[in-house]
Amino acid sequence: MAKNENVRLQAEILQADERAFLAVKATTDYSPANPAYSFATLAAKNEALHAAQEAELRAENAFNAARDASVAIQWEYHNLILGVKDQVIAQFGPNSDQVASLGLKKKSERKSPARAKKPAA
Repeated sequence: MAKNENVRLQAEILQADERAFLAVKATTDYSPANPAYSFATLAAKNEALHAAQEAELRAENAFNAARDASVAIQWEYHNLILGVKDQVIAQFGPNSDQVASLGLKKKSERKSPARAKKPAA
């Protein structure tokens, strides 16, 4: 039996299991001594596995769509904020307290550029 049943099986193992299922399905005289391993039980588990994988795929697709929608809204909001900042600068001026309240530097607080020194030749 499996060592740790809390981790996902590798794709190769699942493919081998599927091939084994198809081989048992093709075997007409399969009749195990233990009824827990009957083909009916095996077929039901196979169906449940495929249903669970389909549900997982649908949930993953829904998650991806929700994430994409969230990212789109974040960018729309960010671009709107950038526009608002431009409008505040246009309305109140680049040296106003309103500009500072947005987290921007006032124009008067910016360092004036220093003249570059020429290297001694």
